[in-house]
Amino acid sequence: MRQISVYTDGGCSGNPGPGGWAFVILSGTDKIMLSGGEAATTNNRMELTAVISALRYISLNIQDAAVTLYTDSQYVQQGITQWISRWLRNGWRTADKKPVKNVELWQTLYKLDQELHPSWQWVKGHAGNTYNELCDSMVRSEMDKFLS
Repeated sequence: MRQISVYTDGGCSGNPGPGGWAFVILSGTDKIMLSGGEAATTNNRMELTAVISALRYISLNIQDAAVTLYTDSQYVQQGITQWISRWLRNGWRTADKKPVKNVELWQTLYKLDQELHPSWQWVKGHAGNTYNELCDSMVRSEMDKFLS
């Protein structure tokens, strides 16, 4: 089974505001980098979109892979590893009975998580991690497209 490392990031200028997402997939000697953006979005939506985009890419293009996914978003990491089981039990409602924000993205991420079973790792952002910094740079480039 191939070992794959995935780094993701998302962000926006203002919250909401113009945003970007990016991922880097490392598989052997291959490095796959993709990014995108939206004119009006939130930071959390872009973090989720980065992860979903990376896992979709793997699902469609890479077979028999053990995936380790690195995110600097505690919202994403804790959401998928801790909070989601409660949301599922509560019909996509939070502990205080409010609808889960970004539910359509969480539902998509949950399906991909169930398919690929990635290992979820949190990394500190802006702390010198090469691939986290690369993703951050790609996100900023995407945001700049809307700010120019």
